Formats: sequence, C-alpha cells, structure tokens
Amino acid sequence: MPIRIPNELPATRTLREENIFVITEDRAAMQDIRPLEIAILNLMPTKIATETQLARLLGNTPLQVQMELIKTSTHIAKNTSGEHMLAFYKTFDEIRDRTFDGLVITGAPVEHLEFEEVEYWDELCRIMEWSKTHVTSTLHICWGAQAALYYHYGIKKHPLEQKLFGVFKHVVDYKRSILFRGFDDVFMVPHSRHTTVLRSDIENEPRLKILASSERAGVYAVIADHGRQIFVTGHSEYDADTLEAEYLRDKEAGLPISPPENYYPDDDETKRPISTWRSSANLLFSNWLNYFVYQTTPFDLKNVSDPAARTSTPE
Repeated sequence: MPIRIPNELPATRTLREENIFVITEDRAAMQDIRPLEIAILNLMPTKIATETQLARLLGNTPLQVQMELIKTSTHIAKNTSGEHMLAFYKTFDEIRDRTFDGLVITGAPVEHLEFEEVEYWDELCRIMEWSKTHVTSTLHICWGAQAALYYHYGIKKHPLEQKLFGVFKHVVDYKRSILFRGFDDVFMVPHSRHTTVLRSDIENEPRLKILASSERAGVYAVIADHGRQIFVTGHSEYDADTLEAEYLRDKEAGLPISPPENYYPDDDETKRPISTWRSSANLLFSNWLNYFVYQTTPFDLKNVSDPAARTSTPE
C-alpha cells in the first residue's frame, strides 16, 4: 500500500523514481480507507533529506500511511527554506488536539548542549508528555532517543572521547523481540554521535528492556510500556551517502574527523560507499508499523489513550 504525502513535497518525485508506492492527497481523498496517521517531529537540519528517508521506510509496507510533518515553534530552521516549512509543516499547537497511530521523533545536532540548554527543550518535553496520551507508539531516533530516555526515565547521556562515526555490527539481545522478528543474527546500523547512554543505567531501570546492542556502538534499541515507547540510538534511516556528506562537510570545515568506520569499501574513501543496512532498516520500520502501531492502535483514534481499546503486543 502507498504512503500518503503532500502533493508537492520534494520527496514525492524521489520516491516515485525508486518505485516506492506514493499516493498524493488528491487521489487519497477519493479512497475509503483509514490510513495509519504517523506524525514526524523532524529536528534534523537536513529536513528534506530526512523527510525522504523516513517516507521511504514508512512507505515500504503493505499498510497505507499518512505522514504529518511537525516542527517546533521555538526554533527556526536555518538550513531549509521558510517556504518549505510553511507549506509542509505544522506546529505542535496546530496538532495537539489530534491523536496519531504513531510518532517519530528524529535526532538533532545539539549533543554538545545539556538537554535543558536546548532552545526548544520545554516544547519537546510538552510533546513527549502529550505523546503518552495521544499516540499509540512513539519511535525515538538517536538524540531523540537520548532526550526521551532522559525525560521519561532520568537516563543521562555521557560524552564519548571520540565521535562514534560509521557502520557497526549489532546483535539482538532479547531473542523473542517482535521488533526484531526476521532479523539476521548480525545486522548493520550507521551511527553518528558524540554521546551515549550507559547499559548499566538502563538495566537499573525496571521499566526499560534492552532489545539490541553493539559491542562497538553500545545499546541500540530499548523498549518501554509494551512498545508505546521505543528508543533507537542509531540512524537506520540514513541513505548510503549520508555519512559521506557529514564526513566531507566536517573535513572541509577543518574539524577533527576521521573517515566513517566500516563504511568505504576496503576503507578507501576514494571508493563509493555502499549500504549494508538497507534491508534491516526496512524490516525495523515494517515491524514497528505492523506490530506496535497497526496491530495495537484502536480503529477510532479518539480512543488511543484508553488502554482497553488497544491490543496488547509482545515485546
């Protein structure tokens, strides 16, 4: 089934060229189908690239998905045109009275700041609190995962001696995890971050369960409240060339940066990088949408805050 996105969103052309089934708002209005309503709080500076990456993964399932893009009102995007933000994004105040089947909170390049120093922290806290009663399942990514673990459970982030930058091997810790159903014994995930969360801190919080991790990258996936909250510390949504773009940007700016690990063929940065994580990324989002959104969300979204209206899903 297709993903429903605004008619003129730049991602539309890209996804169609990749044979991702896209349906525009005009055509969707003629169909009598209730799509899954997925909100995306996009905190990344490369908003159009992130929109496309997430739409690609959300659209590669048998479910019809309607994507709603959200921005913070307390931060003005500097790398995306005001026209684009005005045309395709809504503020939290504009959607706060609605309910959603799912919510994705992305990463953000603010790791050097304490959470409370981030200019939109108070607004983000309101959104995370709102999600507990207005969203069936929330998927938090990278800094978004760290922020949510801190807000909901008091788990602190810790600076790394060196930026974690590259593509790393991961394993499933909880073998019965339905989020990782169908995964290989070892799967790859890109990471690009300066901070981490400690496994010991998460294991000491009984409401949290670690699902997957990496010897090199640490804790990768954590679940809470039977999947109403899911936290992933990596960037499975990244394109094959996203890490290269970050590397070249920092290199040209004269910042201390090493080539991404396990990324270039033969560690030769003159060779074109290849994706080794695309299949696992698609499976991760497909499992999330199927088992933690579609299988559990009430038909009438107004009942999303009522536990009796939701179907319990194994973790």
